[in-house]
Amino acid sequence: MKEIPVIKVEGQTLPEAWEKAVIATWEDGLSIKTEYDKPGDPPSKDCTMVMVVNDPMKEPRIHRAFPGGLEDLEVYRQEVVFGIHDHWIKPEEGKWTYTYHQRLANFQIEGKAIDQIRYIIEKLKSTPYSRRAQAITWNPGSDPVTDDPPCLQRIWCRLVKDGSLYYLNMNTHWRSRDAYKASFMNIFALTDLQRTIAEEISRGLGNPVKVGRYVDISDSFHIYGSYHEEFKNFLKMVKERSFEERTWASSFAEPFFEDAKVKIKNEDNA
Repeated sequence: MKEIPVIKVEGQTLPEAWEKAVIATWEDGLSIKTEYDKPGDPPSKDCTMVMVVNDPMKEPRIHRAFPGGLEDLEVYRQEVVFGIHDHWIKPEEGKWTYTYHQRLANFQIEGKAIDQIRYIIEKLKSTPYSRRAQAITWNPGSDPVTDDPPCLQRIWCRLVKDGSLYYLNMNTHWRSRDAYKASFMNIFALTDLQRTIAEEISRGLGNPVKVGRYVDISDSFHIYGSYHEEFKNFLKMVKERSFEERTWASSFAEPFFEDAKVKIKNEDNA
């Protein structure tokens, strides 16, 4: 095969679309090496993925098989939406070089700090149909030479009016991401950011703004060869359990999210 496959999947809910995306990557993706392979690792499964979530806030919102715990999911959500770990950015000490929140809400350029999320909100409040409401993460002056450059490259938002309601549509564009072990948490957090942007615009417009469809575009959406055997357990679970048995509603996760909030608070007070 001389081309990277382009695959599109669609689902009503986040876990439905994510599950379809990783399975399609496994079944139809290109076998190709990566820069992270160890001797003996099989090639990864890779594709360019377009994932459409028609109703991002519809329950169930959580897939039980995403790698990670529910507390981790809440911490990551707050990391992206609220920047709770922006203070961990200390490249001079060999620590983090960025967070998505820092790049989106506090992008450093020409000696200025740019809040791109605030720009999106204000732009769509003044011109709801604008095509310019976007934010970027890539810093060409520093990212190409780092060991862990941003996967998320850009978010783009636009409002669509239907009767008296507005719907906030969001696209996110990704350079590269781990389809099985990272993308679910990414999408969970980014759709919550979509919700917070919609609420802010709604307050500014004095008009209801609902969360519209979410589209997730990855140049390289991949399943690493190093965990192919682990991924086969996921495929077995999908085959043997109903969709209801493979997912959780947010209400189930709330106690775990509350525990995570306590840990975050204690971390801040430490």
